[in-house]
Order: sequence, then structure tokens, then C-alpha cells
Amino acid sequence: MNILGIIPARYASSRFPGKPLVDIAGKTMIRRVYEQAKKCPNLSEVIVATDDEHIFDHVKDFGGVAAMTSTNHQSGTDRCAEVALKYPQHDVIINIQGDEPFIDPEQINILISCFKSPDTQIATLIKKVQTEQELFNPNSPKVLVNKRSEAIYFSRLPLPYIRGQEEQNWLQHFTYFKHIGIYGYRADVLQEITKLPVSSLEKAESLEQLRWIENGYRIKVAETELETFAVDTPEDLKFFLIK
Repeated sequence: MNILGIIPARYASSRFPGKPLVDIAGKTMIRRVYEQAKKCPNLSEVIVATDDEHIFDHVKDFGGVAAMTSTNHQSGTDRCAEVALKYPQHDVIINIQGDEPFIDPEQINILISCFKSPDTQIATLIKKVQTEQELFNPNSPKVLVNKRSEAIYFSRLPLPYIRGQEEQNWLQHFTYFKHIGIYGYRADVLQEITKLPVSSLEKAESLEQLRWIENGYRIKVAETELETFAVDTPEDLKFFLIK
């Protein structure tokens, strides 16, 4: 099975313009993500997908592989789909978040393991919610999972609602999972889902994976105990500088 790792990276982030090129202890963020992904032996190749020449040139300068993409893409999934068309020899595409500079390669391996089953169309990771802060944080989507380890629904609210219990006690009565935003797709499925129109659930929650579920695609989930730390704003860099 040939597996392609793609790191979508755009310059024009609304909350943090130029984020992929920010310096973190002597290396840019995109370089750190790329080097971590390259440590995963199960990836046949790793490519940065970007619409910005500065990012493209920088990746080339440090010896990485990059591909220019359209400036019209609405999501990293769309950017991955464009690049994947240029590499048709790959069976599975892994969408690696470009704002997690210290992603553990083991998380990529866990995700790849989902595709040992030929029935897996799309896969992602989940992690048990440990604190009330995580549970009620709308920026940390939660995932409902069925008995086949498939996602039923993603929400910014904690689901399910625990009737008859105070919210501060919910974690004592149900195992909640949060979404870890790394995806894997069968190559043909990736092309299909990027052609789907935006769905009503996606609009409501602003979560693109709901479009796939609403159209009948199955999302396999694998549990990880590894935490991820994304850089969404300049303030988030303080965590990495301390480390």
C-alpha cells in the first residue's frame, strides 16, 4: 500500500498570517511539521501543499518537497485532493496538519493502521476528554462513536447530554472523546468528497467532516493517548518557547 503524506500550508491565515514560516527555536513551523512527518516509515512520500511562493521556496530551500496549489481552496482537504491527482500511484492520502510542529509520528502510524481494513474510506483520530475545560471548549470538537469505531457525529458541544446530572459531573457518567484533526482518505474517496456541496450540518457547526457523514461516507476512528498542540494564534507560541 502506497501512502502519501500531504501537509497543507497557506500563508493567509485570518488569525495568524504567515504562520507556516514563523520561527520556533531556530526552525520554521512548516519545517518542523515536515521533519516530524518524514520520521514516519509508513509514508512513501511527504509533500507540502501550498498556494504561497514564499512557503514553496522555503520548503525547497531546506530540502523538502512542495507543490503549488490553487488559491481558491476552502480547506486543507481540497488542497490535498489537488496534489493527490499528481501522484496517482498512492492508495491512501494522509492529511497532516501544518500547525502542529511537534506532531508525534506514532499518531500518523495509528491513523495508517485503520486502512488495513479494505472497508475504511476515511479515518481520523480521537482522544478521551480528561477535563471540563476540554469538554466545554467549542474550539475542541467532540466525537460520538458507534460500536464499529466509526464516527456518528462531530460537535462543538459535548454530546450526549447527560440528563439528570449537573454538567460538572458529566465526565463521571460518560466517556467523551475529542477529535484529533489528522485525516486519512482512500485516494478515490478523497476526490469524491471534495466534489460534494457544503451541507447543512457543516454550515451549522463549521466542521467539514459533517458533510461527509451527511452524504453517507463512513469515518473510521482510532484512539490515541498522545496529545497534540496546534498553533492557532501568536499567543500559542509561548507554549513552545517555554519548552
